[in-house]
Amino acid sequence: MSFVIWLTGLPCSGKTTIAQNLYRYFKSKNRKVEVIDGDVIRQYISKGLGFSREDRFENIRRVSFLANILSRNDVIAIVAVISPYREMRKMARDMVESPFVEVFVNAPIEVCKQRDVKGMYKKAEMGQIKGFTGVDDPYEPPENPEVECRTYIETVEQSTNKIIDFVKRMGYYKEDV
Repeated sequence: MSFVIWLTGLPCSGKTTIAQNLYRYFKSKNRKVEVIDGDVIRQYISKGLGFSREDRFENIRRVSFLANILSRNDVIAIVAVISPYREMRKMARDMVESPFVEVFVNAPIEVCKQRDVKGMYKKAEMGQIKGFTGVDDPYEPPENPEVECRTYIETVEQSTNKIIDFVKRMGYYKEDV
C-alpha cells in the first residue's frame, strides 16, 4: 500500500527539510519513495506559471496528478509545496486515490523570516516580489490536518517521527518484521 504525505506551510517553515528526512527514512526501509518539491516542480514541470491564484491552482493540479500516479504505482509520494489555499488542498485530496495525509508544517512568520537564507521575505516586504505567500498573498492554515508539526519548537526528528507514527497507526505503513 502506498500513500501521499502532503506538507503545507509558509515559505521557510521546514517542509523541504521534513520531506528529505522522511525520504531518507523510507528509503532506509527499502520502500519506493519520491519527494515532489515545490521549487523543483516550478523549475521543470510548472515553468512559466506565475503566482496568480489561477497559476497556483494549476501548479497544485499538476503536483496532485503526479503524486497520484506515483502512489498508484506503490511509490510513497512526499509533497512539499506551500499550497496556500484550503480549496487547493481539498482539490489535491480529491484527486489522489491513495490515502492522503495532510501535514501542517507550522512555524510563525517571524521564525520563517529568520530561516530565509534567500532573502525572499525581505524582497517581498520591499515590493520586489509580488504575491509572496505570508506577505502580500494569504496563507490559509489547514483546519483539520492529520498531523501538525510545530517546527519552531520541535526538532526535525520529532516532526518526522510524528508523521511516521501517524502513517503506522493508520495502517498505511508497516515495517517488515
